[in-house]
Amino acid sequence: MLAEALVATPGVEVISSLAGRVRAPVLPAGEVRIGGFGGTDGLQKWLSDNVIDAIVDATHPFAAQITRNTAAAARAAGVPALVLHRPPWTAQPGDSWISVDSLAAAARAVPTHGVSAFLTIGRQGVEAFAGIDTVRFLIRAIDPPTGAVPARHELLLERGPFTVEHEIDLLRRHRIDVLVTKNSGGALTEAKLAAARTCGIRVVMIERPALPDGVLVVHTPADVQAWLAMDSAQRPDRGNGGR
Repeated sequence: MLAEALVATPGVEVISSLAGRVRAPVLPAGEVRIGGFGGTDGLQKWLSDNVIDAIVDATHPFAAQITRNTAAAARAAGVPALVLHRPPWTAQPGDSWISVDSLAAAARAVPTHGVSAFLTIGRQGVEAFAGIDTVRFLIRAIDPPTGAVPARHELLLERGPFTVEHEIDLLRRHRIDVLVTKNSGGALTEAKLAAARTCGIRVVMIERPALPDGVLVVHTPADVQAWLAMDSAQRPDRGNGGR
């Protein structure tokens, strides 16, 4: 993990910030704070109060508001920042994907492609499917949704990673004929795509929101380490190591 690698780097002090939306998050190495900042102004003040030298936005690719706030606060505070985004998934031979640009578009697409849907978008956003009564939903999330849910649904509380065998068994037992997911990328939950390919199941893929203009994007923890090392040499020494 990124935090673990950075904590082991001499002269670097790491503070990881979690939004606090999961009841029992897996905590990264090093110091951790949980909770929001109070928007762009609150984050800008926190950066100044804590003498932060660099920001790595390693949030989920769909955490668009957090990324916008971080970019704006970094510019206002004069703190260098970059976004760590794992590469998105791409369709493979044998896949049948319908790409959409929003939860609302996914909700419109589902009834035309199946009657038994596997909804793997996390607990946030489930409300977009609440008005659909012609489809039976299997909803997988770490924590239960807090908003409205579809009338015909079953809730499955699970945390990845998942194997392809696990996912194939799940799809077949629940007679799933359409998978709905966000293009988050990464290996943690990618097995569901291989399972859908094996089972001949259509995928409604919600593509990522656009990043703010001008942000620097990298795709691996090694890229982050190289960037931090380069910037550390250029930033003034604050006497207590960099954050």
